[in-house]
Amino acid sequence: MTAATAQPTIDERIAAELGVRPAQVRAAVDLLDGGATVPFIARYRKEVTGTLDDTQLRTLEERLGYLRELEQRRAAVLEEVRAQGKLDPALEALLRAADTKARLEDLYLPYKRTRRTKAGAAREAGLEPLADALLTDPAQDPATVAAGYTGEHVADAAAALDGAKAILVERFAEDADLIGGLRERMWTRGVLVTRVRPGKEAAGATFSDYFDFSQPFTALPSHRILAVFRAEKEEVLDVELQPNPEPAEPKATTDYERAIAARFGIVDQGRPGDAWLRETVRWAWRTRVQLRLGLDVRSRLRAVAEEGAIGVFASNLRDLLLAAPAGSRATMGLDPGLRTGVKVAVVDATGKVVATDTVYPHEPRRAWAASLATLTRLAGEHRVELVAIGNGTASRETETLARELARAVPGLTPVVVSEAGASVYSASAYASAELPDLDVSIRGAVSIARRLQDPLAELVKIDPRSIGVGQYQHDLAEAALSRSLDTVVEDCVNAVGVDVNTASAPLLRRVSGITEGLATAIVAHRDGHGPFRTRRELTAVPRLGPKAFEQCAGFLRIRGGDDPLDVSGVHPESYPVVRRILSRTGTDIASLIGNRAALSAVRAEDVVDERFGLPTVTDILTELEKPGRDPRPAFRTATFAEGVEKISDLRPGMLLEGQVTNVAAFGAFVDVGVHQDGLVHISAMSTEFVSDPRQVVRSGDVVRVKVMEVDEARKRISLTLRLDDEVGGAKRPRGERPRGERPARTDRPQRDDRAGGRPRPAAAPRPAGNSAMADALRRAGKG
Repeated sequence: MTAATAQPTIDERIAAELGVRPAQVRAAVDLLDGGATVPFIARYRKEVTGTLDDTQLRTLEERLGYLRELEQRRAAVLEEVRAQGKLDPALEALLRAADTKARLEDLYLPYKRTRRTKAGAAREAGLEPLADALLTDPAQDPATVAAGYTGEHVADAAAALDGAKAILVERFAEDADLIGGLRERMWTRGVLVTRVRPGKEAAGATFSDYFDFSQPFTALPSHRILAVFRAEKEEVLDVELQPNPEPAEPKATTDYERAIAARFGIVDQGRPGDAWLRETVRWAWRTRVQLRLGLDVRSRLRAVAEEGAIGVFASNLRDLLLAAPAGSRATMGLDPGLRTGVKVAVVDATGKVVATDTVYPHEPRRAWAASLATLTRLAGEHRVELVAIGNGTASRETETLARELARAVPGLTPVVVSEAGASVYSASAYASAELPDLDVSIRGAVSIARRLQDPLAELVKIDPRSIGVGQYQHDLAEAALSRSLDTVVEDCVNAVGVDVNTASAPLLRRVSGITEGLATAIVAHRDGHGPFRTRRELTAVPRLGPKAFEQCAGFLRIRGGDDPLDVSGVHPESYPVVRRILSRTGTDIASLIGNRAALSAVRAEDVVDERFGLPTVTDILTELEKPGRDPRPAFRTATFAEGVEKISDLRPGMLLEGQVTNVAAFGAFVDVGVHQDGLVHISAMSTEFVSDPRQVVRSGDVVRVKVMEVDEARKRISLTLRLDDEVGGAKRPRGERPRGERPARTDRPQRDDRAGGRPRPAAAPRPAGNSAMADALRRAGKG
């Protein structure tokens, strides 16, 4: 292939997509192929990649996988077509230029070995010349010409014409350029239409918003697509993918048919063959092309929906993992229950279980005083500072008990936490190994207590899919979801850093370069030889070789060890840079760490060398100023209103404090302490337009909300973040902000989407109006 027709390499394609230099991409690809992880490359190889950040590297990694799969498939297709003896230079050029898997498969379709078709049988019967003749010269009478093709395998002229039609239909349906253009036309112009199946109105009431619904493909948000497909699967809805905004009249010629005719030079001029060709085009569209495009669009809709839903799940998971830790404080975990009692577990400041019990304050025993006495005794004996209450059944009743306990034990703070996934952890093999002497039910209380101390360290023990912060997660491709969530966990763990002397094996396993086997080996070595005193001692762990040490060392922390640098994010390979800084400042390491004045006097440019450039030296100086800095926000809790414990206690107009439990494309769910999350629809989040709810709130945020409407029968609560909204009143004019209004969000500054939690600029919102509950919930289903 000449230079003029050479296709861009994978590196060049990715570089163009990312807007960076090909050399940066090549460097990153070499590192990834060499076993480096994205967190390691983003943090410690900035000079090599030209400071590609973690978001760019994740995109690069994903596109690299896709394009390499495309090249593998291209090679297989070329080999197959070559083996058939049909690979001419023109076709080879088209196959090599195909830039997507869909385009490659379109080109390959005519050469794919498939089952015997009607068109194939017609060709074997010698009818392809008839098809060519009628297509190239419509002035001929089809019946007359077809009569010349009758014989042993063709009974009469009608059979000959049927065979010729089958050949042309297949030819039309396998024209790659035609199909590619029609596919994009249908995607940009088509409409999804749904109707309830007769008799399914009651059983499918959940999907009532879609009983008579239509919307263009390109305007459908992910949650709506998934809802429609689920309803179709449950046989509640009939789903139609219409190629045009309005359905075509039964006998009308569609613009898609006109496009097929134009592609093959078919024009109706009243000639004998024109009507037959026009009917062949219509038959091709209605029996082959439209069906194929419908399947392609359906597949594309699902892909778009899954990508959006996985993105929402990943964002919520990131926010949950990076939620503020309460820290090393003795904590009592309460796993609420009625008949089976409230399970109690007390853990010390390190998370070690020091006491367990079960109390029965609720129905049917109602041993309130005895339960309070037991909890008071445990809190006093173990100097408990925090009480973590799971948010499941009997949560508010148990919270009332905990608040009474707090009044009896000064300095004790009750906190309601999400118990999602606690039961999964309790029954897991890891929980059995970690807490072998505890009953499964008590293990849940331990998990609830520990996730208040450090959400990240505890939640990594649970399959991310069981944490419950996604939308329609059971309808998503399992492999893609798991891959996305695993990268989120990896990024979060490495952004925060891990104390190697206290971390569990599941937490260590998420550190860059550490496999499950290595994590187990590190814990075993720690248990057998005592705490690690330096990072270098990690090399004594069996099978932890130089490559693994390079990848993991910078993310592991050793507190109270022999080298003060081991508690920081400075990689051991960069310690010589620190020594150069010490020589310039004339101080020792203990005096330099945290000394802003001394560090600000160091010019990074004076410390760089051929290996460690300006980005790395700048990072080192920043890290020395606040070594081991936790990027997570400060800990604070939501305070639920006294006397508001169930949905019947809510009244429109109430101002409440709550905690965001989940963020979807259409809004955010907020726990206000009544066992049923309320919905803040996206239209009720701001006086200005919000395109993404995560511009305003994140999972775990503490917010102030107003109750707009309550539907107790359907267990639906409509909330607003705009605290001056009038219940049942008219919508506020778009863009109008009352004087003195402040944001309802109360807990932390906005952060960017990357795991490190670095500050990000506030989104530029635009106006939006208010909505009452019926309106909000209708739009929650419809957009």
